[in-house]
Amino acid sequence: MGLPAQLVRLLVQHQATQARERTHAGSAWTDGDWVFTNEAGAPISPRTDWSHWKQLLKDAGLRDSRLHDARHTAATILLLLGVSQPTMMTVMGWSNPAMAQRYAHVVDPIRRDVAARLDVLLWDAVQPPPELE
Repeated sequence: MGLPAQLVRLLVQHQATQARERTHAGSAWTDGDWVFTNEAGAPISPRTDWSHWKQLLKDAGLRDSRLHDARHTAATILLLLGVSQPTMMTVMGWSNPAMAQRYAHVVDPIRRDVAARLDVLLWDAVQPPPELE
């Protein structure tokens, strides 16, 4: 499926909750085949989604940011994990490689990893010079 197992478990739980909401709403349920809805099956309003996002950041003790910024974080995490660009594009739903440049940011841990790998490649195989007697 391509989703982390924990996310799949959460989505299954969400689906069960939504099934209970559907039963409770009865004929008032709006059947639109959306994953995230209000208690009556209608799409969540953008304002509600925005306020839930802001509360989530606050509860987690994170700095304020736009929901859109999470896409940058997701792409950068894929880069940190060493995911190839074609795979990153598939996961993120991109068709244009330029999107990877826009969203995936080369951060300090990546720079340090590259430097450490260069150390191994260029110098670890070299023996120290013999000491002069």
